[in-house]
Amino acid sequence: MVVSSNEIAVSETAFQEQMVALTRAFGWHRPTHTPCGQPVSIAEAHALLELSRVRSMTQQELADKINLQKSTVSRLVSGLEARDWIARRRNGDDGRARDVFLTPTGEGAAADLASARRKKMDGILDRIPLERRGALADSLQLLIEAIHESND
Repeated sequence: MVVSSNEIAVSETAFQEQMVALTRAFGWHRPTHTPCGQPVSIAEAHALLELSRVRSMTQQELADKINLQKSTVSRLVSGLEARDWIARRRNGDDGRARDVFLTPTGEGAAADLASARRKKMDGILDRIPLERRGALADSLQLLIEAIHESND
């Protein structure tokens, strides 16, 4: 099958419009709330959820995990520390590095975020027919890989 340049252009435009629609539908464009409606930024939510999975990590490791610059994570950590959600201490192996970890208050906030995320995602998944979920998972993985490759 031969595809005309007009069909390719329409496809590219449709893809762009779908990505914008996805961003808006999920609320990724709202800086002060997560897509599941929690009153924290998406970056804060990602930091809390990553820290909830481990005992502690360095700020650089956190930056790598959530794909943000070290300076951005430093400001993010300061804000979370001001809320008493995380604390910092010198790294035992590298005195120049700082470990970050959840406080008890932060553990509660992370648990609330995880619960809200699970509820939101379950509500979305429930609306997708079982027979189409595999194709959706494959498409999302393809999209994630393409995004990572385009960032190289």
